[in-house]
Amino acid sequence: MKYINKKLSIEKVAVENIAKKYKTPTYCYSYRQLKENIRNFKKNFKSFSPLICFSVKSNTNVNLIKEIGKLGLGADVVSMGELMIAIKAGIKPKKIVFSGVGKTSNEIDYAIDKNILLINAESESEIKEIERIAKSKKKKVHVGIRLNPNTDAKTLKQISTGKKENKFGVNEKTFCELVKYCKGSKNIILKCLSVHIGSQILDHRPYEKMLRILDKIINKVNHKFEFIDLGGGMGISYNNNDKKLNYKRYNIAIKKFLKNNKSKIIFEPGRSIIGDTGTLVSKVIYIKKSGRKNFVIINAAMNDFMRPALYGASHKMLPSVKKNTNSKKTYEVVGPICESTDKFTTLKSFQELEENDFIVICDVGAYGMSLSSNYNLRPKPIELLIKGSKIKIIRKRQKHKDLV
Repeated sequence: MKYINKKLSIEKVAVENIAKKYKTPTYCYSYRQLKENIRNFKKNFKSFSPLICFSVKSNTNVNLIKEIGKLGLGADVVSMGELMIAIKAGIKPKKIVFSGVGKTSNEIDYAIDKNILLINAESESEIKEIERIAKSKKKKVHVGIRLNPNTDAKTLKQISTGKKENKFGVNEKTFCELVKYCKGSKNIILKCLSVHIGSQILDHRPYEKMLRILDKIINKVNHKFEFIDLGGGMGISYNNNDKKLNYKRYNIAIKKFLKNNKSKIIFEPGRSIIGDTGTLVSKVIYIKKSGRKNFVIINAAMNDFMRPALYGASHKMLPSVKKNTNSKKTYEVVGPICESTDKFTTLKSFQELEENDFIVICDVGAYGMSLSSNYNLRPKPIELLIKGSKIKIIRKRQKHKDLV
């Protein structure tokens, strides 16, 4: 995004024109940014050419997944629905991994029938259920075992997944026992060691610690893993004061790890691929003065974009038009939902806003629409893909009549 003649534009399209034509709230995605993110991710790890499986939970729009697949990525899924969407989008089954702690028998059955690359199991019970279903189908199934490395990712506690108190994966002792169990099975082929320590990680050191733990455990179990699935979690800069993940240091650590372990690396990035491609365009409904506070009530709400209410996440907000004014105000930006948590941010020293102005929430491509709901019986927003000056509707706006 950039301002052209004081008007905020996504690629070659002015936000104001989008808002007037398609109404608000509206999700917009930049194809150019998506393509650039994938190119940069591949470039950062080109020395060992990993299999990159896009984390579908971060954005489930089938049209975006289709574009991501065309750019060479596979898919990481955590439900039968996500697996169905990935296949519908054209992702080859042999580029799909199925993660998650609570796969049902139906989901496992479906994944086996689709002959996907890996089912990453997260408990002894799951391993035995995969084995039971595979035996009933007279098939051999490729699996991974997810290790919980007890590594603090130094991120929000709500999105930490690699500490011993988190529900994900198995501890070292159970991992070693499951490796032995799989070796003795006629229907399970153990192909992968899987790990994922959290999300929105901006420090390379937790990854380095994780790799040292993996190296030690692989030596202990003495098993040749065809794949090492390192998960994702790479963060992005939501605010100007956020530091950036040092991909160079992470790359060096992986290359060092691969000297001792000749395996194919799998990544499961979501946010780093799709996060900064998305913006949410909204409209100022009312400006309400209450004591010392100036509330800006917009027509986007926590049902449209959940991250601030769910995690206390902070996102930049920009005006659609830069005004010629020296007036700087402080605003509390909120939505119309009947919850006090329906608050987006506090804008300090912001240009003066008026009712009916348009305002943009930045970096909403990941966990924006995928976490949206119909709370307060509100229809979900329209989604648009922008390529240069072209706009494509990739999901229609819901209508009240569809909900009622």
